[in-house]
Amino acid sequence: MGARTVLVVDDEPRIVEIARDYLARAGFRVLTAGDGPAALAAARAARPDLVVLDLALPEMDGLDVARTLRRESEVPIIMLTARADEADRLVGLELGADDYIVKPFSPKELVARVRAVLRRWDGARAGTELVRAGDLTLDLPRMQATLGGRVLALTPTEFQLLAVLARQPGRVFTRGQLLEAVRGVALESYERAIDSHIKNIRRKLEPEPHAPRYVLAVHGIGYKLADV
Repeated sequence: MGARTVLVVDDEPRIVEIARDYLARAGFRVLTAGDGPAALAAARAARPDLVVLDLALPEMDGLDVARTLRRESEVPIIMLTARADEADRLVGLELGADDYIVKPFSPKELVARVRAVLRRWDGARAGTELVRAGDLTLDLPRMQATLGGRVLALTPTEFQLLAVLARQPGRVFTRGQLLEAVRGVALESYERAIDSHIKNIRRKLEPEPHAPRYVLAVHGIGYKLADV
């Protein structure tokens, strides 16, 4: 496989320069854009493997860019957000962004996040019938979960929720996304029901449910499986 292509979209030239330099040094081919229309044009022409997208763009904001990208492709998106923009992070994740980084950020963290999202993306597309995350194994056809060889007594809803999280460890899922992912099983159709199911999963999965190591809450947004 050749070098993966990353499109960096930000209207601050210094951030673009730093991101480009560090990603290029890490072996990525890097394209850049300074506004929404240029980002969409670059994405359509070059079909990048991942987009790093600032939400605070001039003219067309990053959420509109993300919305358009998601209509046209499944390209992974990492959002860049200001520290106070929790609502924007939530909306961005609901639109289908794969991760977010809060400004100011470490360039090394950006490279690590890009690698992690691409790794999760490759794993999710592989479509394997066994999903492994650390010492947690999910046998999808048999709907059986084991932790270090110990079988977990999960309900179908709990298993499906855990499977969604485990396919992409480290990815933050909103309650709305988790609800949408398990619509096919009997689940109360409101987002806070997710919290009750997560509590039950933790009780069966975690050595110490009140200090979880596996299923982690992301304040104000949702849940993720620890990238172990």
